[in-house]
Formats: sequence, C-alpha cells, structure tokens
Amino acid sequence: MAEAYIVDAVRTAGGRARKGGLVDVHPADLGATVLNALVERTGIDPAAIDDVIVGCVSQVGEQAFAFGRNLVLASKLPDSVPAVTIDRQCGSSQQALHFAAQAVMSGTQDVVIAAGAESMTRVPMGSNYTLHAQAGIGDGPWPKSIRQRYGVTEFSQFHGAQMIADKYGFSRAAMDEYALGSHAKAAAAIDGGAFKAEIVPIITPDGHVFDEDDGVRRGGTMEAMASVKVLAEGGTITAANASQMTDGASGVMLASEAALRRFGLSPMARIANLTVTAGDPVIMLEEPIAATRRALERSGLSVGDIDLFEVNEAFASIPMAWLKATGANPAKLNIHGGAIALGHPLGASGTKLMATLLHALKARGKRYGLQTMCEGGGIANATIIEAV
Repeated sequence: MAEAYIVDAVRTAGGRARKGGLVDVHPADLGATVLNALVERTGIDPAAIDDVIVGCVSQVGEQAFAFGRNLVLASKLPDSVPAVTIDRQCGSSQQALHFAAQAVMSGTQDVVIAAGAESMTRVPMGSNYTLHAQAGIGDGPWPKSIRQRYGVTEFSQFHGAQMIADKYGFSRAAMDEYALGSHAKAAAAIDGGAFKAEIVPIITPDGHVFDEDDGVRRGGTMEAMASVKVLAEGGTITAANASQMTDGASGVMLASEAALRRFGLSPMARIANLTVTAGDPVIMLEEPIAATRRALERSGLSVGDIDLFEVNEAFASIPMAWLKATGANPAKLNIHGGAIALGHPLGASGTKLMATLLHALKARGKRYGLQTMCEGGGIANATIIEAV
C-alpha cells in the first residue's frame, strides 16, 4: 500500500465561546482561512486538491447545508474542488484525517485536505438535536431500543467523565491540579512562541488580528479551582477541570509520494498507523486506552517508542486515566497544555491536536507522535505519525 505524508498542518488560535476573539466570524470563514493557509504555505496549485474532508459536530444553522463545501466556496480554492462533512463527534477532524490518508494510501487520490471547523458561539453544542426536542418532535437521538439495551434515558459525556474519575480513584483536588498544570504549560508555550508555526491569524470583521489562544488562565490557584461548582451534586467534575467551549478551525494537507515529486512538496511526517475502536457507550470516554493499545500493537511500537503524545483533555479524568492505564511518561503528554486551557472546538479538535503534535515533534527533532481522542458513543481514534 502507498504511503501517505503530511505536508503541513495549521490551526487558528482558539477563541472562547460567547466572549472570545472569534465570536463575530462565520464558521465557514474560519475554515476557509485554514484552507487558504495550507495552499499558500505549501505553494501547491489549489486546483490539484482532490478533495476536502471536514469534521463538524453541530451541523445545523451556520454549520448546515454541505458545510464542508461551504468552506471551499468561502476560500480561494476553485469551485472544482469537492468537499464533504463528517461527524465522529469530538474526533470528527481526526477521522477526516484518517479518511484523507486512506484515500491517498489506496491510490485513489493524491492530495487531500482534512480539516475541521466549529463555532460553539454561533452554533451552540447540542443545538443540532435540541431544536427537535424543544419542538416536541420525535424521541431525540436515542430510540427506546437503545435506551432499554443500555438502561439509560440518555448518554452523557459529563456522566462518563465522572464514572472514569470514580473508577480510577481521582479526587477533585487531583483533577484540579492536573487542570492547573494544563494552563501553566499552555501559558509557557504561548510565551515561548511554541504555537507561532502552527497558528494562522484570523482577521475579524472589525479588523482585529486574532492569533493567540484567549482561554488560557494565568496565575490560577487551587483555592480558586476549589470555588468552582461541581457539574452534578456529589460529583468531582467541574467546568474548571473540563475542556473549554471554543471557536476555531484547523487543517492538515496529505499527499502521496507521487504528488510530493510532482508539486515539489516537502513532507513533515509519514502516517504510521490509523486506528479506530469502540466500546462501552455509557462510560463512553475510556476508549482512547483501547485505541492506543491497538495502534501500538498494529504499528509494532511500544509506548516507550513514542516521543510525544496528544490526548484530548475533554475532562481531566480522561488523560489521567489514559496515563494510569498505559504507563506512558507524563513528561511526554500534552507538553503545551491541552483543551482545558486551549479549548476544545469540537469538530476542529482532531486536526488542531495534529498541528500541535506535528510542529512540536519538528521543533524537538523527535520521531514518533501519537494522538488519541475520546468521542461520543464510546468511540476513539488513534493516529501515529513518524517525522521525516
């Protein structure tokens, strides 16, 4: 099977939902900025792009009606470039990357962009199904057959995160401490210019240049963390030890070896493994552990062979449980902070984390990186890349 190479990966800075720097930007324009940047940075003829695969979770309102195609139409790409939108919940754009890589590896396409965009300000989380509930139409996403099979009235990521905290014995203080560490690492990364190579500036409608993640909190204390209310009575999960709702976009360009030669492209990494697994939909968010184990087994690598890890910080309990179960070196995990500090723009988070992982590997001269993401329904993607 042919190899698939990552040519470049970029992201916008994360804007806090409802109060951050991207609230006035249409989500299609967020994504279009990323597409334009990938073309400009690589110098490729935009007409040579075979497809654009876009991850988005809340496909309603401004993110409805062939949203991926709208990114292309809002960009400088010619309208001859097709696009499609996919939803694998929080892993949507990581799965977009998988589909793009599989297209290249199969030999059916040579240059594919995987991207993601989500404005949690303009299209609030869950709005793609709560509108029907408010209108009293139907039973919602889960029919009686599913609810009876699993003994639940609904599936909740918040409940799953609490179940994991309880299962692995994580106290609220431990999770708050982890969250503070995420903010500290993110602040250090910003101050050290670690994100400059991956962030594409956005020009907002008022002419402001937005190019720095605005959700990072500096100087936090355990006392301040302890003052935040729990999300459920008797629980330990709070908004402070969970990911932030964020607006943003990201993208990765993948190419075949033939396309590298034809267009004079310089690869940054080779796709070493693509894995997706699924498990218990109730606890839901524990699946990155199984996905990581399978990816390592299939690639012939051990956890010690991996130089850097990106594990999405949907809630502090997720990467903490992943560390405990895999025995990975904590110093290699989310070295620039994670979604607790930098935000989680849902459908954009997959290729966002890949941009950070790729550029961190390059900056350190390291070889292997592994990214994994917990996803609604008890699914997880895992991707291993090898820097070249």
